[in-house]
Amino acid sequence: MAAVLLGLLLFAMQSPPVPSRPTADEGPPPPPTNGTAGHPNGTLQQLPHIIIIGVRKGGTRALIEMLSLHSSVAAAQNEVHFFDWETHFQRGLPWYLSQMPYAFPDQRTVEKTPAYFTSSKVPKRIHQVNPDIKLLLILRDPTERVLSDYTQVFYNRLQKHKHYQPIESLLVKDGAINLGYKALNRSLYYLHMQNWLQYFPLENLHVVDGDELIRDPFLEMKKVERFLELEPQINASNFYFNKTKGFYCLRDHGRERCLHDTKGRAHPRVAPAILQKLYQFFQEPNKKFFELVGRTFNWKMNG
Repeated sequence: MAAVLLGLLLFAMQSPPVPSRPTADEGPPPPPTNGTAGHPNGTLQQLPHIIIIGVRKGGTRALIEMLSLHSSVAAAQNEVHFFDWETHFQRGLPWYLSQMPYAFPDQRTVEKTPAYFTSSKVPKRIHQVNPDIKLLLILRDPTERVLSDYTQVFYNRLQKHKHYQPIESLLVKDGAINLGYKALNRSLYYLHMQNWLQYFPLENLHVVDGDELIRDPFLEMKKVERFLELEPQINASNFYFNKTKGFYCLRDHGRERCLHDTKGRAHPRVAPAILQKLYQFFQEPNKKFFELVGRTFNWKMNG
């Protein structure tokens, strides 16, 4: 597989993607050279320098939107799912490259696919393509993340008029935490982090505190800038608290925008006894994660 990926990478370097769509008066773009498609306006497509690898319901959309405030960052608009979906992976690096945004040569390209973090095959695949890539992982309190995960599925099924299970029946089975519930597995951060650290040193991976990003996005984004070695640009004036929505929105060159209404939805009410079970369940996994990354997070240990 390593040989195949290396061959694909060389192919991508020699056979760049289709150039960006020219305007009517620009005419056809020149032939591509040196692994990227040259557009008359000077932009090109590049394999990502930065990947937001997860976690689902950790705040990845907020993170990529905030990172896009920086003029040196060009972000892919959609989740690409190249390294975790076989149908996409089999299309090879030229297809992956074609999913990237057009950017100026001095910009860094970033994509986000939250499912990467919990997919066992992804770290090796990314490492084979670029062992020096910068990885961003945004995490929230694991109990809160489970509730957000359920909330998303709940509303999706509700909109499609499909049956949904009460959260208690998913969290608890025969009086104990239901280890078969996928949302719980996604919050066992240390299990997935162990896999990533087999291929990447901690120096390549920055963990963004998703709970702090909600409370004080400016301070968390300054840490991201430093990790990515970006010129300091993002400042406090880029954020304002929207009292109606109950979370911070963005201000960029006079334009204001907030995340989609599906973000920040209220979680279902969970019986205190079940919440306590969750907090206790995550105590040991959380400690193992703290040891792995060499830092602690202010996650609830009890109700």
